[in-house]
Amino acid sequence: MNVELIFKIAAIGIIVAILNQLLTKSGRDEQATMVTLAGLVVVLIVIVREIAYLFDTIKSLFGF
Repeated sequence: MNVELIFKIAAIGIIVAILNQLLTKSGRDEQATMVTLAGLVVVLIVIVREIAYLFDTIKSLFGF
């Protein structure tokens, strides 16, 4: 597992948390929710790519 992946996910989480707080404090709760959902989708896409890479590696390792 790559350490850069953990840092990338953490950075996305920090950015989303800051944006969420800023938007919530300014009274834009709907946009804050959308930013949170967008951050979640981005992290899920990154994780799905890594899982696909893991399955490809396992498939090539066992010769499936």
